[in-house]
Formats: sequence, structure tokens, C-alpha cells
Amino acid sequence: MPLRGLTGIVLLLVLAVAPVYSVAATQVTGCTPTPEDELGPLYRPDAPVRRSVGDGYLLMGRVRSATDCSPLADARIEIWLAGPHGLYGDDWRATLFSSADGTYSFHSHVPPRYGLGRPHIHVKVSTPGHQPLTTQHYPQPGAGAAVFDLVLRPLE
Repeated sequence: MPLRGLTGIVLLLVLAVAPVYSVAATQVTGCTPTPEDELGPLYRPDAPVRRSVGDGYLLMGRVRSATDCSPLADARIEIWLAGPHGLYGDDWRATLFSSADGTYSFHSHVPPRYGLGRPHIHVKVSTPGHQPLTTQHYPQPGAGAAVFDLVLRPLE
């Protein structure tokens, strides 16, 4: 029975395009690395292991390798930000680790403006076989959550 009308056209388009999508999906060769940003003068190593320093803002994402976009499990993620009143301190520092599928999540207050700069969250990520990444996340005004993938360059 021949296909007629719009249903037939849609089916033909799906069948014609489907192989292109499956081929393109298998040809992924890399991800764009997350840009470096300032470490800032307030970084201190050995922050407590925790996934929350407050509530009102959720930062989440996936740690990946730039080589093939594969997830990086157990990546060490150090986070620090100014407290609700604009001052940095130990209460606003955390260390967390990415899960087996590379995902992470971190809860905090909405970052305040610090000095003359935009509100931001500092992030430092390290894992074996990849270059450490130091960057910053800049929340969108009024947002209560964001997805911030961290893509690391392999060691050369």
C-alpha cells in the first residue's frame, strides 16, 4: 500500500536522514576544552570534602576528556566562592569528586558580587592523565542552577 500525503513525506525524510545521524554520532572525535580562567589570590588547597556549602544555587555538569568526550570518573573538583556577604572563607570551600559517569553537583548560595567583578564560582579540576584545569563559572542573573561541563586536555 503506497504512503500518501504528509505521513509519507515525513517517513521518507526520516528514513533518508536517519543514516546520516547514526554515522555522525559515531564520528565524534573530541570536545572543546573548557577555557582556563584566573586562579585568584584566595585559593587554598585541602578544602573539606562536601557537595554543599549552602542552598539557593545548584551547579552541575560532567567532567570529560577533550580527546573523545568520554566521562572522567573520580576527578577531584575543588570549589571556592565568596560567602553571602561577599567575603571569602573556609565555610565557602569544598572538594568533591565526579561520579562513575563523570557527573558532579554542588549546592551553594547564589554567588554575590565580589569587589568590582561579576559574581562567580572558582573551580579547579584534576585527574590522572589530564592537565589540571582552573576556571570560573559565571551564573546568569536570576538563575538558581546551571550546567557547567568541565572538559580537560590530556597530558601530552
